[in-house]
Amino acid sequence: MTSPAQQHAQDAARFTDLVESASADDWQRPSPVAEWAAVDVVKHLVEWSRGFLKGAGIDLPALDVDADPAAAWRQHVTDVQAILDEPAGRVLSNPHTGDLPVDTAIDRFYTADVWMHSWDLAKALGREPELGEQRSAAALAGMAPMEQVLRDSGQFGAAMPVAEDAPAQDRLMAFIGRDPAWRP
Repeated sequence: MTSPAQQHAQDAARFTDLVESASADDWQRPSPVAEWAAVDVVKHLVEWSRGFLKGAGIDLPALDVDADPAAAWRQHVTDVQAILDEPAGRVLSNPHTGDLPVDTAIDRFYTADVWMHSWDLAKALGREPELGEQRSAAALAGMAPMEQVLRDSGQFGAAMPVAEDAPAQDRLMAFIGRDPAWRP
């Protein structure tokens, strides 16, 4: 079984490869998330998670993603990985999730978000993302029973139509409100 620290290292490395491959001109390319450019995908992951971690008493300094998305992302990954490598028994308290060990909370909410948003960044950069069929199917199976709660949260768009026999990655992206055929 993969630990939260190992899973983050793996997913963050994949996202980092995308970030590092982007040219300065790429950051303003549209993304599959309505009204977001490629830079906004990185900004979302950096900013919301730093606020989320305050629930564990972890106050990380703000990073200027707009000034240098790649540098901000690298620092952010280093900061989060350090927390996962030494969780020190910290508990993250959040009114929506309750109290969870900080490494569990990061794994469930943030690392999973990095993994799914790697699809958005890859698409924005004109690349074909590969989330993995098995993991995509497992994520979809876990999310489907909570569909109404997820929709009510405002964090996911309306499900997009997709064939029932479509690849699991396409079905997952359609479930969270992305058009699997989206192109910049």
